[in-house]
Amino acid sequence: MSEDKKTNTSTASDKGAANVVAKSLYGSQNGSQNGQGGQGGQRKPGGGRGPRRDDRRDKEKDEFEQRILEVARVTRVMAGGKRMNFRACVAIGDKKGNVGVGLGKGADVTMAVNKAVNRAKKTMINVPMVNETIPHEIKQKMGAALILFKPAKKGRGVIAGGVARIILELAGVSNVTSKTLGSNNKINNARCTIAALAGLHRSEPKEAKDATAETDKKEITKEDK
Repeated sequence: MSEDKKTNTSTASDKGAANVVAKSLYGSQNGSQNGQGGQGGQRKPGGGRGPRRDDRRDKEKDEFEQRILEVARVTRVMAGGKRMNFRACVAIGDKKGNVGVGLGKGADVTMAVNKAVNRAKKTMINVPMVNETIPHEIKQKMGAALILFKPAKKGRGVIAGGVARIILELAGVSNVTSKTLGSNNKINNARCTIAALAGLHRSEPKEAKDATAETDKKEITKEDK
């Protein structure tokens, strides 16, 4: 019994010494962990670096929405044999008029998608809209792809299929009528859709047009005099 009491007292004394050393070395951190000072486990300013966080990447992820249009496996014939890669076509947009399409290749699907997203961000366009639809009718031809877009009344919805529908939804166009007349290749149709949306012109109100016409007439009459 005496030996057990000695061991218990020795362990208690060791724990007490360990606590004293810990308090002397890490007193502020232990106090914060135990809830002393009401800091709730947070470090004091200047006592160390806080958790790292990249706010820019989080904002970009929340701002743009990504949609994968196509993922294909492509092979390349080399001297030693065939090399297999992946090709991804991705469309991104914020549903506020900004939209872009990118194409990327990589040894992995995630690598190809990341490359496509970065390329789409560099080649984004702004789509002009009037009453949640396009301002005028447009017909675009690019290679074998041929696409027709027409404005629609409010409440009609997006009447389109395949790649064109995804791009129009990411651009934020709520009412439009479209027809794919040419090829069924998704990449060609995506490029043709972006070219058609980039070719749209913003419509000016009639008052502004009349004002510009009057100023032109006045300048002409002054030059004649």
